[in-house]
Amino acid sequence: MSELEDKNTLADKSYSADSIQVLEGLEAVRKRPAMYIGDINERGLHHLVYEVIDNSIDETLAGFCDHIEVIIQEDNSITVKDNGRGIPTAYHSKEKKSALEVVMTVLHAGGKFDKNSYKVSGGLHGVGVSCVNALSIHLKATIYRDGKIWEQDYSIGKALEPVKVIGETTKTGTVISFKPDDSIFKVTEYKYDILSSHLRELAFLNKGVRISITDMRQKDNEGNPKTDHFYSEKGLKEFVEYLDANRESIISEPIHINVTDGEVPVEIAILYNTSFTENLHSYVNNINTIEGGTHLTGFRRGLTRTLKNYAESSGMLSKLKFDINGDDFREGMTAVISVKVSEPQFEGQTKTKLGNSEVSLPVDQAVSKMLTNFMEENPKDARIIVNKVIIAAQARHAARKAREMVLRKSAMTGGGLPGKLADCSDKDPAKCEIFLVEGDSAGGTAKQGRDRRFQAILPLRGKILNVEKAMSHRVFENQEIRNIYTALGVTIGTEEDSKATNLSKLRYHKIIMMTDADVDGSHIDTLIMTFFFRYMPDLIKEGYLYIATPPLYLLKKGKKQQYAWSDNERLSILKEWGADNVHVQRYKGLGEMNAEELDKTTMTPEGRTLRQVTIENAVEVDRVFSMLMGDDVPPRRKFIEENAQHANIDA
Repeated sequence: MSELEDKNTLADKSYSADSIQVLEGLEAVRKRPAMYIGDINERGLHHLVYEVIDNSIDETLAGFCDHIEVIIQEDNSITVKDNGRGIPTAYHSKEKKSALEVVMTVLHAGGKFDKNSYKVSGGLHGVGVSCVNALSIHLKATIYRDGKIWEQDYSIGKALEPVKVIGETTKTGTVISFKPDDSIFKVTEYKYDILSSHLRELAFLNKGVRISITDMRQKDNEGNPKTDHFYSEKGLKEFVEYLDANRESIISEPIHINVTDGEVPVEIAILYNTSFTENLHSYVNNINTIEGGTHLTGFRRGLTRTLKNYAESSGMLSKLKFDINGDDFREGMTAVISVKVSEPQFEGQTKTKLGNSEVSLPVDQAVSKMLTNFMEENPKDARIIVNKVIIAAQARHAARKAREMVLRKSAMTGGGLPGKLADCSDKDPAKCEIFLVEGDSAGGTAKQGRDRRFQAILPLRGKILNVEKAMSHRVFENQEIRNIYTALGVTIGTEEDSKATNLSKLRYHKIIMMTDADVDGSHIDTLIMTFFFRYMPDLIKEGYLYIATPPLYLLKKGKKQQYAWSDNERLSILKEWGADNVHVQRYKGLGEMNAEELDKTTMTPEGRTLRQVTIENAVEVDRVFSMLMGDDVPPRRKFIEENAQHANIDA
């Protein structure tokens, strides 16, 4: 037998008709859950709630629901209630079972495909609630419809009993209660802040609907659970004001338009502020399209063309010696774009980018109409905006020179690696990691403790520049930031888009911030994260940014010693050992550990804990960074006071 024949025979044995698996019902969801909900960590866990809420919001869009409640139960199960029409419960002739059971147990089943039922819908794919059912150890659907209360229980996607009537009612609505399957999810604890932020967005996007969240796990001294209520009368106008609450506005009120008479309803709100960042948030049928799409393209095109025409016709650009571009018109702008599309074409089930070509023109026209009217009626504000654009163009021109200087210096040093960088020997980015270390002293210790094969060390001197309050050319002129850029090997923006990041030459797929476990260390972490969020967000989106977690304490009793990463862990060890004769050392800086200790607890993959930095809610992240790193002190103080219990603060 030849070698080729031998290989073919082996292939026949390993791949035959029996190798073809047919996944029935919702088995495909349980087999590959990340395909449907993003992942099986915190993001995917919360996505389950969003899928159920989407159905309630779709009832709102259809005009049948104005009240939605979300309850986090004590056992981390979720209940979502609405006062919509209620899921149909009648007999489904084709599937030969209740329509409710069809919706809950059959993939791609739902009313969203029928234009008579829903003109627009977020849950277009019809997989949402059935996916939630498939990934829940238990789910109960209670329906108020046709004068009766209907109920059905499920487990891992299968009905446990037929739909039954349990009472009579004059109400309509749907109640879905579910508990995620802990054999699927790596994380099973719901975060109140994540859910409440999402619900707040929905209230702004759907003015007139009342949305509440209650956490039965958190109760005050009188036994009342933690609760928040969200309601908006002005919609997107209030949304941009909320987003810019910590920034100084330069125009008298938000620019706003709501076009409802076309094939694609468009609502837009804009505020200009004194910051140097662009904050665009786009939505399609209430879904946050974090990667943009055709609606964002139309917005940018309409904004640039209309403002440029006004600036040229007013003569304000006559003394500018170089052209302005789209970036300049959006610097210091906060905007929310919301469109309603009857048949949206999203990229994948997680719906992060809109592809409908017919959406771009209506948004372009809406922006043009909105800005033309605004500038005619508010000439003073119009001139303020154009002056802001001119300043942005001048800063961009200076930033381009600063970027070119960085690139020239990189070329002169042969490869551009900063002198402080202790690089690793491996050249495969997927295997390599770089530690951004606070201070030369700790950097020296880290260099001694690292594994030189795949771990690089870049010491940072003091606190890096606060990019939230700096113009872009100042950012590129900052030495520590230039060192970060050159060490990572990424492209430093382009003339067309100063925030564009070319990751093709990224030298490390783990970028780890390693700072002291004190207030200054936390501040440095925040400064670095602000820099990455504002100037290299793609690094965060791709999952490359991490925070190291050095221990807070070393406990010793005789020959025994153990590290503790929190106060609770320290108290637990003290209780186990007995408090007598236990020496507790509090680490306030990385420099207090020797190289072996730092490696063992914080650097070696086998012994460390890394926290990955993610952007789960870009709207809330933007608001928090502007509040923490901006000029407005009272909101920052309030945030610190409310969150101090979750932070490691100096004793």
